[in-house]
Amino acid sequence: MLEACSLSFRYSAKAPWIFRNASVRAAAGQVLAVLGPNARGKTTMLKCLAGLLAPVSGSVDAKGRVGYVPQSHSVVFSFSVLDIVLMGRARTVKIYGSPTAADRAAAREALRRVGAIHLADRDYTGLSGGERQLVLIARALVSDCDIIVLDEPASALDLRNQAQVLTVLRALADEGMAVVMTTHHPDHALHVAERSMLMVDADDRRIGPTRDLLTGTLLSEMYGVPIVTSDVATPSATRRLAVPDFGRGIA
Repeated sequence: MLEACSLSFRYSAKAPWIFRNASVRAAAGQVLAVLGPNARGKTTMLKCLAGLLAPVSGSVDAKGRVGYVPQSHSVVFSFSVLDIVLMGRARTVKIYGSPTAADRAAAREALRRVGAIHLADRDYTGLSGGERQLVLIARALVSDCDIIVLDEPASALDLRNQAQVLTVLRALADEGMAVVMTTHHPDHALHVAERSMLMVDADDRRIGPTRDLLTGTLLSEMYGVPIVTSDVATPSATRRLAVPDFGRGIA
């Protein structure tokens, strides 16, 4: 549903390459997780996939409408949460028109879907970072997108809301949507993503099934800290976790 072929990007002719000749495919009904250290181009890659940045070379083919959720977002004026979500319906509102009752109902349903309906009448500028992220996901959903691209969607959330967001993203994929997300948490990728892409450097990307790709050895090499993976039995299922050892091996 979303495919990038031989994608290359840098910010100017004299700037270093962020990535070169990157090819990746996000299939309908699956979650693709993009991982890598800071400043390795994860956000830039997502913006190219979403059509917000034009690559220097290569192509992106999106077979469907793309919704984009940034890592952070601010507004100059005060808007209610419901109004922020309604902005996702902009393409359905005629020039000089106003959102209809159906648009408002769709916005409320999107908020309900991410567990944030109680925020509908709140001032968006007064929300926490985690609450804003839930609202931005709702704004993308209300656009009736077929593909959703999210930059660290759970980065500012507590454990309960992390679980809530990951559950929503998994449900969207199970309904047939293509989901692409960046994350600094290998556990999140192991929990919801069928496939992952590791952005090691501008010319080194590893792509494959998440459980095969996210090994302790490769994660340790990429992040520069010892990491082990282990299968842990939980009440619902056996899960694989990636556990870093922050106490040793860091220069």
